Amino acid sequence: MPPGLGTLVLLQHHYYEGYNKRLTYSIPVCISSTILRQDLPQAQRRLAEISEIIHTASLFHDDVIDESETRRGVSAVHMVFGNKTAILAGDYLLARASISLARLRHVEVVECMSTIIEHLVRGEVMQMRGTASSEGNTNERMIYYLKKNYYKTASLMANSCKSTALLAECSPELVLASYNYGKSVGMAFQLVDDVLDFEGDVKSMGKPALADLRAGLSTAPVLFAAEEYPELEVMMDRKFKEDGDVEKSRELVLQSQGIERTKELARVHAERAMEAILPWDESEHRDALINLAYKVVQRTK
Repeated sequence: MPPGLGTLVLLQHHYYEGYNKRLTYSIPVCISSTILRQDLPQAQRRLAEISEIIHTASLFHDDVIDESETRRGVSAVHMVFGNKTAILAGDYLLARASISLARLRHVEVVECMSTIIEHLVRGEVMQMRGTASSEGNTNERMIYYLKKNYYKTASLMANSCKSTALLAECSPELVLASYNYGKSVGMAFQLVDDVLDFEGDVKSMGKPALADLRAGLSTAPVLFAAEEYPELEVMMDRKFKEDGDVEKSRELVLQSQGIERTKELARVHAERAMEAILPWDESEHRDALINLAYKVVQRTK
C-alpha cells in the first residue's frame, strides 16, 4: 500500500456502525436473494458493498460541507482528522468503488451506479441553494424538497436495487419493481429522518436536535406546518437566521399537523415499496423486504 493510504483505508470504517448502513447493504442483498433464490453470488455481494462505499464517501463530503460536528453519535471525520483528510478519504472511497464497478464487467450496472454519484452532487447543490425562492408557494417548495430528497437519499437505494436486478439479467418488469422498491424506501427513510430532527435527541439520533432548522433547511414538517401558519414562510425565506426563529419554528411545527402529515407521507412511500414487490414469489427474503419497509417508518433513530 502506498505511504499515506493507510489512514484513508481505516477511515472508511468510521461511520459503518449505523442503521442506514444496514439499509444500503442489506436491501440490495435481499433483493438479489429474492430474485435469484439461491446462494448469493460474489458479484452481487460486491455490488452491495459498492453501494455502501459510495454512501460512506458521501457522508465524509457532506459533513465537511454542512460543518457537522457529529454523525451517528461519534465525531465527524473532519472534526478528528481535518477537512483535507476527510475530503481525500471520500475521494479515495469513490475511486475504489469505481474500480470495483469496472471489475463487474457490466456496462448497464456501471452506468446505473455512476448515476448515484451524479445525483448525490445534484442533491447537495439543491440543498446548498435551499428551497424554492421566496416567490414560490408552499407547493413549489415541497416539490423542490422531495426532488432533493430523491437525489440525496432515495437515488442511492433505487439505483442500487435496480443494478442488482440488472446484474442478475432480470426482466424489465423485475428491474423496474426493484428500482421502485428502493426509491420508495429511500423517500420514506428521509421523511422519517426529518421528523426525528424534531422528535429525537442527541442520544437517539447521534446528532443535535433541530440540526436542519439551524442549518436553514425547510423540511416536510416545516413545509406542512406553513400551510397552517403562514408566518413560517418569512422565517423560511431568511433560513431561520434571526434570533428566536429556530425556537419559534419548532413551536409552530409542534402545534401544527406538520409532523403527522410527514409521517403519513412516509407511510405512503413505504406502502408503495411493499406494493412494488408483492407480485414476487413468496420467500423469506421477500418477507424481509416487506418487513424492512415497515420498520423504516417505525424507527426512532
